[in-house]
Amino acid sequence: MLLHFRCVWLLLLVLAGCTEPTSAPAPSPAPPAPVPTAPAGTVSYLALGDSYTIGQSVPATDRWGVQLAQLAQAEGVQTPDIIAQTGWTTGELQQAIAAANVQKTYGLVSLMIGVNNQYRGLPLATYRTEFRQLLQTAIGFAGGRSRRVFVLSIPDWGQTPVGRSYSQTRISTEIDQFNAVAREECSRVTVEFVDITDLTRNTRSDPAQFAPDGLHYSGLHMSQWANRALPVVRLLLK
Repeated sequence: MLLHFRCVWLLLLVLAGCTEPTSAPAPSPAPPAPVPTAPAGTVSYLALGDSYTIGQSVPATDRWGVQLAQLAQAEGVQTPDIIAQTGWTTGELQQAIAAANVQKTYGLVSLMIGVNNQYRGLPLATYRTEFRQLLQTAIGFAGGRSRRVFVLSIPDWGQTPVGRSYSQTRISTEIDQFNAVAREECSRVTVEFVDITDLTRNTRSDPAQFAPDGLHYSGLHMSQWANRALPVVRLLLK
């Protein structure tokens, strides 16, 4: 019995001597590298209108819609596709849209039209009818989402160097009438109306505010339009 106890004791001593020393605790794993933020989703943009949208007499980069897209890069807004031409009325814009036969939809659509209706003395009732139809067309381009469409008001061209040779009172009165119709029609279908007419009346005859032709607006001036539209666009894209 004593011999058996000694054998067990010796065996324990041998095993204890073979035990590896306790190692230092392993360092904590490094925190994972931050995952890069995914880029903002792209928002395709269609701009419909006339000379103001196409940016008559200024570089393409000065167009207000292009400037707006630059300002709204963080929201993913792309440089706009444009259906616009100098001199177009509401009816002519409708014809051009039909001829273009655009089949895609957009994440954002703007509309700015009516100055040539006023300039040519076309009836206000005709403008209302055709503007109402253009709003529906714009909503269709936005995939049926009226909250992805916005309208810019008609500038008061009577305040331009060329316009000052006409009756400024008459032009201002008629522009107000056309803009009132546009605002009413936008309200009917929950489309945002962005009023920039006051900006065009506050140029103070500063030559830098106008394009070289003396009738349209410079990129410097149209940047004001883009900045006024920017918070509306951000709201629509939320």
